[in-house]
Amino acid sequence: MNATPAPRTAPEPIPSLSHLNAAGEVHMVEVGDRAATDRRAVAEGFLAMEPAVLALVLEGRAPKGDVLAVARVAAILAAKRTWELIPLCHPIALSGVGVRIEPAADGSGLRLEATTRTTAPTGVEMEALTAVQVGLLTLYDMLKSADPAMTIGPVRLLTKEGGRHGPWQRPSVSPDPG
Repeated sequence: MNATPAPRTAPEPIPSLSHLNAAGEVHMVEVGDRAATDRRAVAEGFLAMEPAVLALVLEGRAPKGDVLAVARVAAILAAKRTWELIPLCHPIALSGVGVRIEPAADGSGLRLEATTRTTAPTGVEMEALTAVQVGLLTLYDMLKSADPAMTIGPVRLLTKEGGRHGPWQRPSVSPDPG
C-alpha cells in the first residue's frame, strides 16, 4: 500500500551569510560601528573512551600526568588565540574564560564545557567552540596511547548572550550525546 506523500511546504528562506558581500566575495564583517555590549557564550564537547581509560584520568593515574589541568590550560589558550586560527574572526579582548571537565553523565568519557565572556562589538561563540575543540584534542593527545579509538564529539554551542540578536539557547539541550 502506497502512503500519500505529505504536502510540501515552502522552504525556509536561507539567512544571509554575514561574511559574504553582495558580490558573494568573502570579507571580514565590519563591527566598528556596533556598540560594545556584554557577551557570553557556552559550548560543550565530549570525548568518548574506554571505561578503564576514564578511570585512569579520574584517579589521577594517566601516564602523562594531570591531563585535566593541561587540557584546561590548552582550552583557555585556544580561546585567547581564536582570531589567529579562524580566518574571519576579530581579535577581541576576553574578560573571562572558564573551563570545566567532568565525566559524561553516562560514564562513556569526558565532557568539556567552556564559557567565554567579553565586552565587545562582536560575539564570543567561536572562542568558546575553539576552546572546547582544543581542550578535547589535548585530552586525546595525552590519552591516545591508552585508547587510540577515542572519539571526539559532538561539539556544540549551548548558549549565547548579548549583542543585537539577544540571547539564544540550544533547544532541548541534553546533558550527553545520544
